[in-house]
Amino acid sequence: MELVIGTKKWSTWSLRPWLALKRTGAPFKEIEIELRRGDATEADIAKHSPSKLAPALKDGDLVVWDSLAICEYLAEKFPEAKLWPEDPELRALARSAAAEMHSGFSSLRGECPMDLGLIKHADLSEATQKDVRKITERWNQLLKRSGGPFLLGEWSIADAFYTPVATRFRTYGVHLSDYGDTGAAGAYCERLLETPEFLAWEAAA
Repeated sequence: MELVIGTKKWSTWSLRPWLALKRTGAPFKEIEIELRRGDATEADIAKHSPSKLAPALKDGDLVVWDSLAICEYLAEKFPEAKLWPEDPELRALARSAAAEMHSGFSSLRGECPMDLGLIKHADLSEATQKDVRKITERWNQLLKRSGGPFLLGEWSIADAFYTPVATRFRTYGVHLSDYGDTGAAGAYCERLLETPEFLAWEAAA
């Protein structure tokens, strides 16, 4: 398999399936393409993916070009990796959480892009503060339901989807205690940034 990704310090969508693929333990080739070069970036990715966007997973003749679709494909290809919770109710919640991140929180994504080489204070807009408050609430709800240590118990694709969010909170000095957290969400945020897979990604960024 080959995983086409964007620049590691910036590409949140690449990070998510990369974490899931690393969790499977399967060997794969990584193709990193430099982002933020306009047409040149698009042309380079187009050699690998019909979407002209990163990430894309190449498995033989198959190309899967969406981050969530890649993760779903990996969960089916490597069931032993348990990328989704085994419990059907927790699995449904994990899918809901991943899908919510996949399609939502646009203000946070736009105002606080992932940058692993940056630490700065940000005065967040009202819309972004609303996103942070909602994420904090969601994390606390799910951690309470599952008992942790990760969002739905053991590490899953849902955690892959929120790992870039954790980097944003660290980069821009967002304290979840200011958004209704009593400790569980903040501890979970730190836990995401301490997994061996994320540390390996960050070390190479």
